[in-house]
Amino acid sequence: MATHFLSLLLLSSLLTLALVSSSPVQDPDLVVQDVHRSINASRRNLAYLSCGTGNPIDDCWRCDPHWDQNRQRLADCAIGFGKNAIGGRNGQIYVVTDSSDDDAVNPKPGTLRYAVIQDEPLWIIFKRDMVIKLKQELVMNSFKTIDGRGTSVHIAGGPCITIHKVSNIIIHGINIHDCKQGGNANIRDSPQHYGRWTVSDGDGVSIFGGKDIWVDHCSLSNCHDGLIDVIHGSTAITISNNYMTHHDKVMLLGHNDAYTEDKNMQVTIAFNHFGEGLVQRMPRCRHGYFHVVNNDYTHWEMYAIGGSASPTINSQGNRFLAPDLSFRKEVTKHEDAPESEWRNWNWRSEGDLMLNGAYFRASGAGASSTYARASSLSARPSSFVGAMTTTAGALNCRMGSQC
Repeated sequence: MATHFLSLLLLSSLLTLALVSSSPVQDPDLVVQDVHRSINASRRNLAYLSCGTGNPIDDCWRCDPHWDQNRQRLADCAIGFGKNAIGGRNGQIYVVTDSSDDDAVNPKPGTLRYAVIQDEPLWIIFKRDMVIKLKQELVMNSFKTIDGRGTSVHIAGGPCITIHKVSNIIIHGINIHDCKQGGNANIRDSPQHYGRWTVSDGDGVSIFGGKDIWVDHCSLSNCHDGLIDVIHGSTAITISNNYMTHHDKVMLLGHNDAYTEDKNMQVTIAFNHFGEGLVQRMPRCRHGYFHVVNNDYTHWEMYAIGGSASPTINSQGNRFLAPDLSFRKEVTKHEDAPESEWRNWNWRSEGDLMLNGAYFRASGAGASSTYARASSLSARPSSFVGAMTTTAGALNCRMGSQC
């Protein structure tokens, strides 16, 4: 089995190219079907590596010292509602060599913007450490992975990442911070099209009408609006292993109370560390189904988990450490409704560890069928949260060794 595994890795590395393919674009649905067949075959043949951390995403790939020779295997490792996000799997490797962003309409080859607008699947990596200050928000096309492993990549000081009505996106291992508003400008979103974009919110990652999205092992802080916002009918999303600090409104899931299309939203929030300097919205939910599992909450000023418009919130196996000197500190906030209404919303806490006066105000009948739908993965005991989240955020990976 080991020989077979190394042979597959060698074959993968030999087939990897550093140039963007010019072959015709295939039908997206057929691409997804073919890739999922390939993923299932590789899982049967290779099984899963295990480093014993208890974090199922990390145990899937991190203990392999040759991870850099088979980067696209990361796409096998997603879990939760975003588990089918394949990103740029089976596409070419594109190497970002130029950190500039001089023209949002005619980006230069070698830049990150040039890569993310292409029609074909691409697995995007970086030649060296770099700080990318975007001139306008980075509007992504479908079937892209931004993979920062092995380098220190910062998207900072300008507008940041926008995922607008596209699917199959993986963002992994990037530092995203100090994001600003952009807009009132033309921005290209594909080789064939550019258009006028209004003023952006200034989010770190803005997901608008997106599907099959996975944001993993990123470090996010200090943006103009949200760190990660998911709105306008987005669904099938996993936000995992991220380290979030120094921000007010951390994560919004759902556009507004009147936008009922968000009832189909399903988001998994897993293995993240919500750290110092955070105030609220970890996350703030509307309408949909939200599985908040095995996260570490070490700071919140107003509340940690909240929402309105009757979302289903399933909190399992999290660790909530209330700020020092708190006699009682509520984790939850039922917003924009009287108690006679919110007491029927389905919010539950199962196996959460409440420390230093933290408490969760549950509501609703907790029908088993409702929560079964909201359970996107099996929770580990809350006592494991520290070990599972100790390396949350962008990793310090080096080629040729375990990450």
